[in-house]
Amino acid sequence: MSVPSPAEAERLALPGGEALVAWRRSLRARRISLRIDPQQGSVVVTLPRRAARAAGMALLIDHADWVVDRLAALPTATVLAEHALVPLNGVPHLVRRVGGAGGAWVEDGEILVAGEAAFLARRVRDLLRQQARRQLTQRALQAAALAGLRPSRITVKDTRTRWGSCTSAGVLMFSWRLVMAPTYVQDYVAAHEVAHLRHMNHAAQFWALVEALSPHRRSACAWLRDEGTRLLRVG
Repeated sequence: MSVPSPAEAERLALPGGEALVAWRRSLRARRISLRIDPQQGSVVVTLPRRAARAAGMALLIDHADWVVDRLAALPTATVLAEHALVPLNGVPHLVRRVGGAGGAWVEDGEILVAGEAAFLARRVRDLLRQQARRQLTQRALQAAALAGLRPSRITVKDTRTRWGSCTSAGVLMFSWRLVMAPTYVQDYVAAHEVAHLRHMNHAAQFWALVEALSPHRRSACAWLRDEGTRLLRVG
């Protein structure tokens, strides 16, 4: 994986419309590339170490229509604020402020948040992360037990390009945003990464193990393809 420098973001006028552009310099990139970052609602221009910014700008202008169209097609961002509808296990939950000391919890289809309004977004995000850590760890351990496997560690992070991963050392990683997806999607992603504990590839034996651990492969992949971007637009 490349090690990009911190992104510099700026709003630029492109042919066809305006776009938020983030510039990254990668030590390993061999060519200039463009990608859409749904979480930030921006286009990321990655430059190899010695590439000039002007060359990246030229590529951006050449693909301006694609960039503007892709950004316009992103789902509307969900801001973590009072009265927002935030999905949890695929079910929309209304965020509501209540009295009392700081904290957040789930009750009767709502996410209740106590304390000052300035801390509401962070408390909702912390709640979702905690819920994700509990649920995804449980699902991964259940799948691993069925397969006679054991991960060395399970972590939850805020990733932008993958829903889960498995290292050669047996460490499983999941995006906390999966907790907003339906439970069958969480089951599938957990099974997928657990299967990598035995098969570090995507050969037939790998997929056979995935399907033995979770019957939801096709429906879960379809959901992530069609709806996954919405999860990246929360927060």
